[in-house]
Order: sequence, then structure tokens, then C-alpha cells
Amino acid sequence: MSTSMRAKFVISAVERVTGGEKVKFSAVSKSTPYGEDGLDEDNTYAKYSPSASCEIFIANPALHGQFNPGEKFYVDFTPAN
Repeated sequence: MSTSMRAKFVISAVERVTGGEKVKFSAVSKSTPYGEDGLDEDNTYAKYSPSASCEIFIANPALHGQFNPGEKFYVDFTPAN
């Protein structure tokens, strides 16, 4: 059996430094009022992954300026066997 997981992250900060960018991600949380049905995708993700963080240093110049605070991304974890 292969285990996989999808998480949803938001960029919390981008630090532009010599040679690249440090991009900091954190798990999403409820950030807007619930709809009438009481559901919100960010809150659904936060329920199962309430705390997570990741920091990536991007040295590829083609990617500089492509990631900005507040943007959200799905991150898929699959085995790399």
C-alpha cells in the first residue's frame, strides 16, 4: 500500500537575499467567514493538518519573484521509492 497526502499551504513570507529567495510556507487556516453551509476549504484542510511549516531556498533565477505572500498552494506528498 502506498501512502500519499495532500496539504494546503499559504506563503507567509518571502525574503529576497543575495543568490535567491527564502520562501516560508505555513498550513492554511480559516481566513474568511464561513459560507451559509458552514464549510470553508481552508478550514477543512486545517482540521486535518492544523500545524505545518516549510521553508524553501530558491536559487533558480527563473523562479525569483514568482512566489508572493498570501498565495496558496496544494502540496502533494507521495513516496519516492
